[in-house]
Amino acid sequence: MKRNSSAGFTLIEMLVVIAIIAVLAAFAVPALTQALTRGQLTGTMNNARQLYLATFQMATDGSTNSDTNLSWPGDDATISTGASLQAFCEKLVQNDYLKAGDLQKILTAPGANCAVTATTTTPPAVTLTGISALKVYKIKEADPANTIFAVSSNYVYNTTPATATAPYGDKGFVVIRKGGDASTFRKNQSTTANYGSDANKFQSTVGKLTGDADGTVSAESGKVLTHP
Repeated sequence: MKRNSSAGFTLIEMLVVIAIIAVLAAFAVPALTQALTRGQLTGTMNNARQLYLATFQMATDGSTNSDTNLSWPGDDATISTGASLQAFCEKLVQNDYLKAGDLQKILTAPGANCAVTATTTTPPAVTLTGISALKVYKIKEADPANTIFAVSSNYVYNTTPATATAPYGDKGFVVIRKGGDASTFRKNQSTTANYGSDANKFQSTVGKLTGDADGTVSAESGKVLTHP
């Protein structure tokens, strides 16, 4: 009685299948990586918005009650003197606009881990250690809505992000402005040169620094709270 031989893959056929899978994977991995980065950037943008909302509420309360102790960081002499992110965060915690645990989540992103601790004393003392994922500017009440409140720490204003800078390197950056609108940007949106050297277009898209007039793009040195 004659038996039917079972069909099987030859070595050549198996190699072809493996090659096809490798090619598909080569196309899929970058797309998945980009999607992951976009998701992480969105998370950092949402964290920046939480920090903004707490600051906005504090500044609004200060304006309503004529309390100069509660204000935007650039209007607070006690913060501006030290010009530190830690002093600013301590003010938010001491006045119960944010908890230390909330701040730790807000100031952390891939490659930038910031530990926030608060003492049990009254008022609590707040300490930041590590690398902050967000950078806050000395924004003032008098600044217009498109003035930048905070950015992801890998971005230096009007400068192309560096590959090794945390978080995100040159994969993208986050900006939130005084008006409350926030955006994620790509590397090729980071400088005036990317807008045909049109300073007004750059400022209307990315935002402008505190104290800058329309059409004038200055360096951020001296305009940002120092941070880990």
